[in-house]
Amino acid sequence: MSSNSSQPWKNPVRELLRAGKPAIGITITTNSVEAATQAANLGFDFLWVEMEHSPVSLETLRNIVLATRGLKAVPFARVPVTEHWTAKRVMDQGVIGVIFPFASTRELARRAAEACKYPPAGRRGSAAGLATFRWPPAEDYDDFSDQNMLVVAMIEEAQAIESIDEIAATPGVDVLFIGTSDLSFSLGLRGRQNEPKLKDAIGKVVAAARKHNKFLGRPAASARQVQEYVAQGFLFFQSGTELGFMAAGAGHFLEPLGKAVKESSIKPLY
Repeated sequence: MSSNSSQPWKNPVRELLRAGKPAIGITITTNSVEAATQAANLGFDFLWVEMEHSPVSLETLRNIVLATRGLKAVPFARVPVTEHWTAKRVMDQGVIGVIFPFASTRELARRAAEACKYPPAGRRGSAAGLATFRWPPAEDYDDFSDQNMLVVAMIEEAQAIESIDEIAATPGVDVLFIGTSDLSFSLGLRGRQNEPKLKDAIGKVVAAARKHNKFLGRPAASARQVQEYVAQGFLFFQSGTELGFMAAGAGHFLEPLGKAVKESSIKPLY
């Protein structure tokens, strides 16, 4: 992004969603700036930097944010818990989207939204000098961030389904993202994905998102799944990890030589 651009920068992921087009992220799970930088240049729309289920540190996040300047994929981060301070720390490093896990109540959804906006709309603290190294806008950073930060609330508990209309009605929440594996466990299904009970819960999230004009997200393991889910109204996707794509690429090379591992031990972070 250039500070002397004649047109104000707009979050490309938000612009895709507004245009009704899918936005696809690759999940970053290792403390490797090189891997994240390569991933940001492959064609994905955003980096889902995983800070809930991986050892990615705040320092590594900062290096990823700086290293991916000028590349296609913009940096988002999933924080460990839905609290103001966790969101503040990743936004101040320069991410342009925050993914909040287990936003299972109206209060937690409100907390997520408020954490990502400056007063009076929210409660974000004013100390984002480091973020301006990644986003040097012509206008003030606070206005820039308020207009472009994407707020993603993850729906991954039975409790969230019970409160889904209130969660979806929360001002400032942009995306309702269904964590299908955790939701399945919460419903007593042990992660199984093809159960009617899970499909019914997903249907309730879809209906609430449509009612309250929220974007819908979910994991997708293949291009075929993305196409299937887009037809159902989903647009925001978490794809596989950098390690998973490495394993898949190695498999394509090694299988004809009889050297590929047939079953990968690397599982998606859904």
